[in-house]
Amino acid sequence: MALRCASLFINKEFAASSSFLFQFRNLNMTSVRQTHFLRNSPNAALSKTLLDRYRTLETPKNLVQATYLWIDGTGENIRLKDRVLNKVPKSVEDLPNWQYDGSSTYQASGENSDTTLIPRAIYRDPFKPGQNDIIVMCDTYTSEGKPTPSNKRATCQAAIEKVIDQEPWFGIEQEYTLLDIEGRPFGWPESGFPAPQGPYYCAVGADRVYARDLVEAHATACLYAGIDFAGTNAEVMPAQWEYQVGPSIGLKAGDDLWVSRYILQRIAEEYGIVVTFDPKPMDGPWNGAGAHHNFSTKAMRADGGMKVIEEAIKKLSKQQERHIRAYDPKEGKDNERRLVGRLETSSIDKFSWGIANRGTSVRIPRGVASAGKGYFEDRRPSSNCDPYAVCNALVRTCLLNE
Repeated sequence: MALRCASLFINKEFAASSSFLFQFRNLNMTSVRQTHFLRNSPNAALSKTLLDRYRTLETPKNLVQATYLWIDGTGENIRLKDRVLNKVPKSVEDLPNWQYDGSSTYQASGENSDTTLIPRAIYRDPFKPGQNDIIVMCDTYTSEGKPTPSNKRATCQAAIEKVIDQEPWFGIEQEYTLLDIEGRPFGWPESGFPAPQGPYYCAVGADRVYARDLVEAHATACLYAGIDFAGTNAEVMPAQWEYQVGPSIGLKAGDDLWVSRYILQRIAEEYGIVVTFDPKPMDGPWNGAGAHHNFSTKAMRADGGMKVIEEAIKKLSKQQERHIRAYDPKEGKDNERRLVGRLETSSIDKFSWGIANRGTSVRIPRGVASAGKGYFEDRRPSSNCDPYAVCNALVRTCLLNE
C-alpha cells in the first residue's frame, strides 16, 4: 500500500532494455502446465517452446508488425488484430486508420458493419520478435465518423483538453482474480474453500500465494512496453492480485491500463489461466475487486493542497449517482455486488470519505493528511471499469464543475 502513496509523488522514467524482453520470453511455464488445476485448459497443454524456433527468425528490418487494440461494445473486453506496416512509425500520426467488422463486436449492424479504428498510442510489443513491432491502442468510430457508444476515450479527451493546464494526474490500482478453465479461483481446492482471508495479502509461500510467476512476467512485459507501471502485490483473497499504473498526466493512465490488461490476459492465455476483472467473483466473505483511482492536480500537490482536495471531495459528495453510473460498464449493476459497506468497501447508496479509512467512498491516505497536500483515492470504481469513463467523471465533477 505504501507504494501506491509514494508512486503519486515520485514519477520515475523507466528506460526498458532488451534484456527485459529476453527475460520475459524465457520464463519457465512447465510447473503451471503440469498442475491438475489446468488439466482441461487447451492452451496449457500446448508446448510453449515450439514458438521459440520462429521467434528467433530474423524479420525484415523495414517491416513492422502492429497489433491494433480496441474496446468492444461491452465496454470491458479488448479485441485485436495484427497488420504488417512497410515502414517504422515515428509517431502515432504515421499509423494508418483501419476498419473491422463491428457487427461481430456488438458495435454495428451487419448491413453497415465497417467500423473505424483510429490509432491513439504506441507501445513496444513484448510478444513479437521484431525490435520495431508495436501495440497500438485505438478508439472506435461509426461509419458516420461518430464515436461508438463504447468509445469513452473521446469524451474523456475533450474534458482533459480543457484542464490540461491544471496537470491532472491519475494513478490506477487494478485488482483482478485468476481462475482455472472451469471458473474456480486458481489454487483453490476443488471442493470446499481455502482458509479465511487474513494470511494472503502481500504474502509469500506456496500455501498462500498462487501464480506469482505469471504476475512477475506481466510486470516485466509492461515495463518493456513503456507503460508507467508502478508495482504489484498479492491481494486479500487468495488468487487475487493487484498492480498499479501511473501516476500519469491526462489520458496516458487510461491508455496504459487498457494495454496492461491486454498484456496480462495475453500472458495468462499462454499459461492456460483465465483472468477475470469481475468485481465480485466469489460470493460470501471474500473481498471483491476494484480499480481505485488516485487523482491529483497541480494545486492539490502544492502547499495548502489539502484545502483543494477537500473542495473536490465536497463536489463528489453531490454527484454520487452520476459517478456510480460511470464506475462500472453496467452503470452500477456490477458494483451493487461489491459496494456493500463491508469487506473494505463503502455503501453504493451513500457517499463517505475519511483519512486512512478503506471503508469509505473516498480515502485520503495518512501520508497525504500529514503532508497537507497530494491526492485522494476514489475507491468506488469496479475492477472492470472503463478508466476513460472514470477519469472523465472525475475531471468534469472536480475541475469543470459540471
